[in-house]
Amino acid sequence: MLKPLTLAACMALAAPISVQASSDDSYDYARLTPETKAQIRAQLTEKGYEVRKIKMDDGYYEAYALKDGARLEIYLDKDLKIVKTKSDD
Repeated sequence: MLKPLTLAACMALAAPISVQASSDDSYDYARLTPETKAQIRAQLTEKGYEVRKIKMDDGYYEAYALKDGARLEIYLDKDLKIVKTKSDD
């Protein structure tokens, strides 16, 4: 009889935590969809980058690309604006 009660208590305590975590707006944009990848690839290609890979890193979109023979990591914010470029060499 104690086990079902313990399980119910654990579930009741965990429910508010999961609701609170999902209501945080700061990372809503951080889902890397195929559409977002296509937008990033198009934007960077237009600027002369050869995009190799796109992923998420620390809340930013991160693109690995080549330009003028240099390997670069390009970080973009939620509005797809470049906020940082780092040489990968």
